Amino acid sequence: MKIATWNVNSIRTRLVHATDWLQANPDVDLLALQETKVVDEQFPLAAFQGLGFHVYIFGQKSYNGVALIARSPLEDVRLGFGGVLSAQQVGDLDDQKRVISAVIDGVRVVNLYVPNGSEIESDKYFYKLRWLKLLREYLAKLLTETPDLLVCGDFNIALEDIDIHNPAKRATHIMSSDVERDALREVLTLGLQDAFRKFNTESEQYSWWDYRSGAFRRNAGWRIDHHYLTPALYDRAKGCIIDPEPRKLEQPSDHTPVIVEL
Repeated sequence: MKIATWNVNSIRTRLVHATDWLQANPDVDLLALQETKVVDEQFPLAAFQGLGFHVYIFGQKSYNGVALIARSPLEDVRLGFGGVLSAQQVGDLDDQKRVISAVIDGVRVVNLYVPNGSEIESDKYFYKLRWLKLLREYLAKLLTETPDLLVCGDFNIALEDIDIHNPAKRATHIMSSDVERDALREVLTLGLQDAFRKFNTESEQYSWWDYRSGAFRRNAGWRIDHHYLTPALYDRAKGCIIDPEPRKLEQPSDHTPVIVEL
């Protein structure tokens, strides 16, 4: 089974990229999308359904939004933190549509679009930290239901210096501050492990490149799109790769797909 994650940075803008990629990768069973930037009523369902895909969406106008595109029907689809936690626990953290999960072949796949945080010490930064704290509660609850979790998506955090092309000032940069890294590591203490680093230990392997300054051409990127697996799934993982090809297209997303094989 192959599962891919991809922040498409607007599914309507990148619709042809996404459908072409799925057709060129027929062994991908499930594609988890982030930053779809469209309300559910305007999601381009027909383009995927016409190709035989099953589509599950949790969208928002102009911002955020997540979706699951599957070759076979998924089970027990849940939208937001509220699909698992109480309204009191969730508070306002489902106002932004950033979480969707479902079961495929006995594996609970959790697709996340973690807040960016904007800049250190900003309101959005503290929102990000609060969101990550709730994420840990959410995943802990899911683990009481199933031991097999695959948590993927755009985490907007480069966890190690090797994940950044130039980490010299990373401590004062959003997506790599110590506080953000510690918040994500606290989530990972639930037993989640990085599938990509099981197979790839080299530097200069990235999943996101800024649109500015020729970052992709210079490979001045960050690895912020991840697959984290619970222990049994981590043992089952056969490979994990970054596919840079979609980033080479005209008007691409600034992210590119990351695929894990179980």
